[in-house]
Amino acid sequence: MSARHGLPIRGLDSTQRSPLFQGRFGRMFRSLPAAKFGKDDTESLANLDALGTAMTAGFEPPKDGTDEEESGIPALYTYLGQFVDHDITFDPMSSLMQQNDPDALTDFRSPSFDLDSVYGRGKDDQPYLYDDGPLFLLGEPIAGGGDPNARDLPRNNAKIRRALIGDPRNDENSIISQLQGLFLRFHNRKVADNPGLDFPHLQRSVRFHYQYMLLNDFLPRIVHSSVLKDLKDDDTGQYDRHKIEFFHWKHEPFMPVEFSVAAYRLGHSMVRPGYRLNDNILLPIFPIDPKIAPGFPEGLTGFRAMNPTFGIDWGRFIDTDIRTYDGSPAENQKRLQFAYRIDTSVVTPLSILPSSVASDPPPSLPQRNLRRAFRLALPSGQQVAKAMDIKPLADKDIVIGKGTDSPDPDAKNILAVSKVFAGNCPLWTYILAEAVLHKESVKIPVKENITITTPRLGPVGGRIVAEVFLGLMFGDSNSLLSLDPKWQPPSGPNFTLKDFVKYALGK
Repeated sequence: MSARHGLPIRGLDSTQRSPLFQGRFGRMFRSLPAAKFGKDDTESLANLDALGTAMTAGFEPPKDGTDEEESGIPALYTYLGQFVDHDITFDPMSSLMQQNDPDALTDFRSPSFDLDSVYGRGKDDQPYLYDDGPLFLLGEPIAGGGDPNARDLPRNNAKIRRALIGDPRNDENSIISQLQGLFLRFHNRKVADNPGLDFPHLQRSVRFHYQYMLLNDFLPRIVHSSVLKDLKDDDTGQYDRHKIEFFHWKHEPFMPVEFSVAAYRLGHSMVRPGYRLNDNILLPIFPIDPKIAPGFPEGLTGFRAMNPTFGIDWGRFIDTDIRTYDGSPAENQKRLQFAYRIDTSVVTPLSILPSSVASDPPPSLPQRNLRRAFRLALPSGQQVAKAMDIKPLADKDIVIGKGTDSPDPDAKNILAVSKVFAGNCPLWTYILAEAVLHKESVKIPVKENITITTPRLGPVGGRIVAEVFLGLMFGDSNSLLSLDPKWQPPSGPNFTLKDFVKYALGK
């Protein structure tokens, strides 16, 4: 779920040269051999590019109304996932340190869910993020979503107005940009509601709400319940650090490449072709090349001042209220949009990334994912499954296409792409195919009584993601799980993303 896809994260590429626990990144399965997909690198990359093309769905314009590829997960969770990715891979080191230590072997911060992507290096070191005190600075008003207090992110006055935020990647598109804005407003409301509380305790309160939401709301949305159950104490139902089997570190937690380059890229399959922000704005996530489909020169691309009409009506992204699922054209225009299913299909706009997001070829995100994993010498999905003592998927069960209830007529078996993938599926593709085989029924928050079968990460992908989330929290002495594992938000144990949004909005 990473952004600025043209810029590798500092230290990531060094894992190809060292399988040890060195620097920011490391490996969960250090003894497994690298997967090969041809007689040499050129052939391997060609086969992976062909697979990336097969994983790209045909063009579909953004639309209102129901969609058979929708899951039971509200659309905002896709971008919460992207936000989380940026938080745990945030690099606060100075440019001089980064130049002197490009592999992040000496100067690095251990990954943690501490909202450094929001707080940056703090109000003393980055005072321009703050409004002369504990409050975050907000940007110019934006309209359209019905929120009278909606604001863009604070920005500089350059020709292309860049966001003044802790992590510039959180301005990649209009949705994550406004989600970043909600985190600023959530903090600001905590300041208003807790006069006299010092800054460290304000930060802790915001971080605990965030971590609680990830553990109790976000993970259960994307990981199959059977996987999470195996990581909990049988008596208390609490997550148990001793049940983490595969993610181990010597001194401090690191970022496993099996997670960052494969398992946690599940969110790329959850992106919709486009989104309705408000009554007047319905656009693809990125502009569409007119050679593919004319009429979509504009998208929700970020890294620029927010269009003042792009304010989000949050009820279209998360169930801050209850709306009609399938009704009249007017009702469908206001409906809650849902993330696409976790499957082996990625929408067209992600195959033609704009240069502001991917500065080097190829522009296809599926191809970039597969190439990056190959260059970092990741093992195949089948190899990882065996290492976890899990029976690998049969080749016949690895289907490339949409994981809809009605069979996708364009779907194909992975061997139809190339025989080189026999028993040898790239880990990212394997994890997505595994999710399609691990669906759960989800009753969605709408006026009608609707249940949607929703793919969730299975025993390989789900275990990797869940263990890394838990390991990073258990390995952080300042986290919720380390300091106060029984903590609950003041509003009660059912605090979820919708409650976070409503609080930030002042509701």
